[in-house]
Amino acid sequence: MKKTILHIFLTLVGLAICAACIVAYIIFGPNTKNKSDIVIHIPRHCDYEQLLDSLEAHDVLRSEETFDMVAHYMKYKTVRVGHYTIKPKTSNFHLVRLLRKGQHYPVKFAFNNIRTIDQFAERAGKVLFFEPADLANLLHNNEFLSQYDLNVATCPALFIPDNYEFFYDITPEDFIERFHSYYKHFWNEERLKMADSIGLTPTEVVTLASIVEEENFRPQEKAIIAGLYINRLKKNMLLQSDPTVKFALGDFSRQRILLEDLKVDSPYNTYRFKGLPPGPIRFPEQSTVDSVLHYTHHNYLYMCAKEDFSGYHNFTSSAAVHKKNAALYRKALNERNIKK
Repeated sequence: MKKTILHIFLTLVGLAICAACIVAYIIFGPNTKNKSDIVIHIPRHCDYEQLLDSLEAHDVLRSEETFDMVAHYMKYKTVRVGHYTIKPKTSNFHLVRLLRKGQHYPVKFAFNNIRTIDQFAERAGKVLFFEPADLANLLHNNEFLSQYDLNVATCPALFIPDNYEFFYDITPEDFIERFHSYYKHFWNEERLKMADSIGLTPTEVVTLASIVEEENFRPQEKAIIAGLYINRLKKNMLLQSDPTVKFALGDFSRQRILLEDLKVDSPYNTYRFKGLPPGPIRFPEQSTVDSVLHYTHHNYLYMCAKEDFSGYHNFTSSAAVHKKNAALYRKALNERNIKK
């Protein structure tokens, strides 16, 4: 009798150990069959069933049933967005933990040398989780932008190039909202007073800064160029800025603006329309915005690139002198066979 009881006890212990080993293997044993890293994309508003479909589509799991058991045991319900790298021989436990943790971590985002909304959206989409098109669609939506007193033409003024930090899974809407808070911080009381003293709104200052930066990125000339354009604005003169024509043409590779180019019918063509264009023609640096606010006071009304192609300009208040400077530059272009 005692031997029978002992035998039953040992059998039960053995079965319990076997069961424990099976459970441990289901939880911690490898359940992925990929032989190399696999990246799966979990979009926003994805539910658990859609997650399983994605894992199946990528042929990740050896057993969907055991994964489902472990996910239920670990109370995995909320599916988080992200791009997840699944390594070979990953267990159900570690896979659930990876997916449940999500990708809510900070990333650095810096940008400069951006001209268009679509370029900006593309740059942001390479760093953050959202698709570039999702951000671009918002920035091309006047109704959405109206809450910030902006429109498609003026919205580049909202984004001041600098080093920023965002959570990887931030939404495009929250991304823009954060930039709006940075914008308000940048346009502090001191900068607002300086803009008002010039007779420009913050958006107009950024628009002028974008033209200045396209004319010359070098800090030595930016405040001088800003002062020149402010002088022309005060005299109600056409700005006659070549970069605005390039923007209107959609071609910044141009080294030479031809007479026929000046006829382009666009509000950005400052050879045809007085005042500033509808919005920035690039996303200017903070230093360029400040060069407009701290513009150099002088009497220059004309500028022309120097004929030595140094990138600097000849400045003058005389139309006759400007005509001579322009002739020298055209001659230099012709000698180098630069036609456009």
